[in-house]
Amino acid sequence: MSSDSPVQHGNVKASYFWDDGSGINGDTGAPASGEPMQKGLAASPSWPLGTEGYVEYNGKKAEFFIGDRGPGDPAEGCNVLLDLDGKTFAELVGESWNDSSYTVSGGQGHIDVKYTITEWGDGNGTEGAPRPMSGSEVCDEAVSPLPEEEKPAEDEQARADQAAAEEESEPAAKEEEQQAQDQEEQAPAAGSDDQGPAEETGVQAETAANDLSGISLASTDLPVAAGALTLAVLPALAVAVLFAKRRPAADYAGDGEDGRHRAPSLLTAEGRQQVFTSLKDRAARLRDEYMR
Repeated sequence: MSSDSPVQHGNVKASYFWDDGSGINGDTGAPASGEPMQKGLAASPSWPLGTEGYVEYNGKKAEFFIGDRGPGDPAEGCNVLLDLDGKTFAELVGESWNDSSYTVSGGQGHIDVKYTITEWGDGNGTEGAPRPMSGSEVCDEAVSPLPEEEKPAEDEQARADQAAAEEESEPAAKEEEQQAQDQEEQAPAAGSDDQGPAEETGVQAETAANDLSGISLASTDLPVAAGALTLAVLPALAVAVLFAKRRPAADYAGDGEDGRHRAPSLLTAEGRQQVFTSLKDRAARLRDEYMR
């Protein structure tokens, strides 16, 4: 009998019997499975013959296998759904089994037990929630989720593997979340940086446009430009004339107490005349170039 892989769990009311064909105390004949009456052989109104499991009562545990049908009428209304052998029943309630009367001392006939199915049998019957022998209803309330401590070992391993996988994936998920948050925070800064080149490009374009407009003005209005250059040269010519009319530097020379003369003028009358002539010629050339 295997108890390592529970497949169903629940609570039912149980009675007891002992059918060995003796006819004592309501004996109805040999068990339906063909197995001889023995300790651990139980009867169910619906579970497949050969089904294995165990029951618990007041901290005591006893194994069973389904080898017979019953109880009959007590099962109706989902009342008594499991019939344990008399000897097992006596041990669970702490009483003694009477081999002569086929009864349990103390007079207790029904107890509420917790059951666990560990393996479904391959005989006649229906797996799942127990049913009365008439099959009039399904006793779903007799089935409850498996306790954690009674779940199959492979399920426990699967849960352990899942927990380990979650622990491993949690740091990665947090890292991805942090990276996404950092990207969101960096997005506005990147956008503001991108505006710099765009603004600079706009300024350069505007400057280039201004330069082009200046060239256009010069090319379409050359006489005006030539006149402007001529006006710019005239002050220089006036300065040259002023120097030409000034008195010679020698007129300002005089003896000092130390016998030295004041510094003479930097330009002589001849030099001033050369400067005047050079400026005059340059103005004429500029005018001629722009008038072409």
